[in-house]
Amino acid sequence: MTTPIRTGLIGYGSVAEKMHAPLISACPDLDFVAVVERNGNRCEEKFPNVRTFRSLDELLENDFVDLICITTPNEFHFPMAKQCLLAGKHVVVDKPVTVFSYEAEELEQIAQEKNLICSVFHNRRFDGDFRTLQKLVAEQILGNLVYLESHFDRFRPQVSENWREKNVPGNGITYDLGSHLLDQVVLLFGKPDSIFADIQKQRKNAIADDYFDILLFYPDFKARVTAGVLVNVPTPKFLLLGEKGSYQKFFLDVQEQAFKDGLKPEGEHWGVEPEERWGRLFLENETVPYPSVNGDYRIFYQNVADAILKQTPLQVTLPQTLSVLKIIEAAFTSSAEGRKIWIQEGGW
Repeated sequence: MTTPIRTGLIGYGSVAEKMHAPLISACPDLDFVAVVERNGNRCEEKFPNVRTFRSLDELLENDFVDLICITTPNEFHFPMAKQCLLAGKHVVVDKPVTVFSYEAEELEQIAQEKNLICSVFHNRRFDGDFRTLQKLVAEQILGNLVYLESHFDRFRPQVSENWREKNVPGNGITYDLGSHLLDQVVLLFGKPDSIFADIQKQRKNAIADDYFDILLFYPDFKARVTAGVLVNVPTPKFLLLGEKGSYQKFFLDVQEQAFKDGLKPEGEHWGVEPEERWGRLFLENETVPYPSVNGDYRIFYQNVADAILKQTPLQVTLPQTLSVLKIIEAAFTSSAEGRKIWIQEGGW
């Protein structure tokens, strides 16, 4: 029997507490043994077998873990991931993996040189709605596709004290949610030929961007990814148009709310979406509900464990996330200069 991988968590904010820690604990090939909390011992209250350290340096000095998951604010992702890799540890970094693409390139080089796993927590690849979209595209149910629209809209009219809304490189909604939506499009359709972006600060007193609308152009196909925080009306999560019809899907994947409700990610009913939340196919002569594929974030950490223990290929790789970072960098240039950015120009 294989010994579970000793796993530590850096940072214990809301996402780490409600999502990463339960997912790590639920993976049979991972042993959740350590956490870095600067103040307090909140993690130990839920996970009594976890040992608390006050700094990453202290954790590494004790050689207590083999896999480290970094959930700190974005500006610390690169230096911490680099430190962990240089210390000989496998690494998972919450998205975005780094603020700048050249930093991700450096992490990839170090990981390759040291034969270590370095992956990025793009959990939205394992949303039920996106997995359903993948199925629709793979089976060509709508025939030749011409357009995809992807939303992640919310209504949060007040600027919060959350670190994501501070004036720090890598903060703002484009890095936060744009990295998810762009990753999904690139995974489905590859790198675009060109992009055009509109990035704004729509709320009064907003310091970081809180709205983006990014167009990705392909031969005979266009994708649009957009998110805002002043949207108090239902918008489709996905709208896919093809020659044989359309697919429209409302509602977010059910897993995030389940985590917020304190449910454990276990059992066969995890990530199952009720029928009333399914999307619909609008075909030439009929409109029918289309069953959602189950969402399952557990796949991510199991894949990381398998990559370490069994040399299974990673599902989320640094080169993939590097493409997304370069699109985000190009999007800010496009928005600032009001022009389309071509793939050759961005060096993607």
